[in-house]
Amino acid sequence: MSRLGAVSLLVRDYDEALAFYVGKLGFELSEDADMGGGKRWVRVTPKGGQTSLLLARATTGQQQSAVGNQAGGRVWLFLETDDFARDHAAITAGGVRFREEPRSEPYGMVAVFEDLYGNAWDLIEPVRTGD
Repeated sequence: MSRLGAVSLLVRDYDEALAFYVGKLGFELSEDADMGGGKRWVRVTPKGGQTSLLLARATTGQQQSAVGNQAGGRVWLFLETDDFARDHAAITAGGVRFREEPRSEPYGMVAVFEDLYGNAWDLIEPVRTGD
């Protein structure tokens, strides 16, 4: 096993999730296949990334209650960038809500933002070592 291919993300609706991840965060639509019965196989990937988000429409009550709370309120996913200022500005201009001002930490420049459902993400430019 050499890489993590995808992470499942519970969503209310495929198209509203695509509008956010592709339209506001600039992810690429990697796959969108009709599986029948209203189910789709939808993967989005950050530009230049290898790991995708599999957008999984919540269908049960348990799944629906987890939409927006997949990590119990903690930061769940970490979106790395090579230019924090550029991507912070672009994401902010797209209407994405940041919970805090950018801050410098020993591991890099970071700020927490929310996806369309309220899941917490870090936008982070890691400290480069050995450059």
